Amino acid sequence: MTDCNEQPCFFQDLGKRKVEVDFGGGYLSSDGGGLILRELERHSGLFRALADCFVDHRDPRYVEHRLEELLAQRIHGLALGYEDLNDHDHLRRDPLQALICGKADLLGQERSLPRDQGQALAGHATLNRLELGAEALDGRYRKIAPQPDKIEALLLERGVKALPRKSAEVVLDFDATDDPLHGKQQGAYFHGYYGHYCYLPLYCFCGNIPLWAQLRDCKRDASSGTVEALQKIVPAIRQRFGPHLRIIVRADSGFAREPIMNWCEANGVFYCLGLARNERLQKELQASFESLKAQLKEGKLQSPCRCFTEFEYATRDSWSRARRVIGKAEVLAEGDNPRFIVTSLPADGGGEAAQAARFAPAALYEKFYCARGDMENRIKEQQLDLFADRTSTHWLASNQLRLWFSAFAHLMLNPLQAEVLAGTELEGASIGQIRLRLFKIAARVRVSVRRIHLQLCSAYPFKALFGLVHQRLRALPTAA
Repeated sequence: MTDCNEQPCFFQDLGKRKVEVDFGGGYLSSDGGGLILRELERHSGLFRALADCFVDHRDPRYVEHRLEELLAQRIHGLALGYEDLNDHDHLRRDPLQALICGKADLLGQERSLPRDQGQALAGHATLNRLELGAEALDGRYRKIAPQPDKIEALLLERGVKALPRKSAEVVLDFDATDDPLHGKQQGAYFHGYYGHYCYLPLYCFCGNIPLWAQLRDCKRDASSGTVEALQKIVPAIRQRFGPHLRIIVRADSGFAREPIMNWCEANGVFYCLGLARNERLQKELQASFESLKAQLKEGKLQSPCRCFTEFEYATRDSWSRARRVIGKAEVLAEGDNPRFIVTSLPADGGGEAAQAARFAPAALYEKFYCARGDMENRIKEQQLDLFADRTSTHWLASNQLRLWFSAFAHLMLNPLQAEVLAGTELEGASIGQIRLRLFKIAARVRVSVRRIHLQLCSAYPFKALFGLVHQRLRALPTAA
């Protein structure tokens, strides 16, 4: 990263040729494909909108890093695989990182303090103050104050805007997951199911688009806050698509709660939820299991085998009404496997033959409900690829801000996944694979008065794909 000329290092010879190493290579970066992120920002204007969700109390005379640049640096870092703030003490000297954040002084030669010269971007201390401003501990951390309601609303607004324009149906996948804690963070409690101290964030995705990311302590039911989330998500969707759009809430049995189902029924929202088994439910499948085992004994079926049964069911106390339940009777080599879902989707499909086939018991369970497993992939991308579980500050509010940064990184990459990479070999790739193949390209950066020249690795194996991505990115409209 520097131009200093030090004593060369000599390694084992290769035949008659010496192997010599020095640090005279100029400005090099391992993130040559990071320019793609700059083009995505040109299209979305996301960081400019996110900066409007903060109140900046800094004296403009002494500001060297605009708020929009700080947010871009932090979120770009997550997208490029840098989870720790400490990483930025090295990244701040990378002119390519400065370029994608919109810095004019790529080499940091115009910094006011001599100790900062050569370092165009902010270090970990500045970014740390940005995050701790969410808690407003004292005067040092009140300089940049986030407005949580506005950030939450922006994530929802941009997520809804990213939904396909001609959607006839929207499926909202809700899920909660554990976020392990390894210190004495605010709100850290032990969770008996997961077996460790953790947070219990609540997510809502529509396809691969994040709409909701709420950090919570784990001292609550997994579905806590879902109704409040729906009260904001559903109106936002209907405002864009109108009242006739079919909205379906899909989740596992931890969300089969009376308040959620009752709210959906009262507001014209359908649901398809897992239902925890009990003795009364299992009795409804007794005849189905007996029939399957008889056919297995006669050789008419082979294990594993299954069949589906539909019936009306109501709990003794907690439900306000009887509801449509579909039971799966499945015989495996290991034994019986009864499963259940509860749904408000009509068996007759609302009078449409195609929908009636979709909502028939077997199709509804196997093709629709089981598809919620893809939600697990979205959460894995959030936590493994975008480091949403890096909630290591002491305060819940600043950890919530980190979770939002991760969600915005996911949202920033959505046009790349949904539009730019459509029809290519990376169409269904995870964010981690996209990062590895498109962003992690060795590059030499040459900065002069007239131009910034990036020389990418000559041996890069995806040159044709990169060229296609560049072509499609340039065709995207510029944000207003």
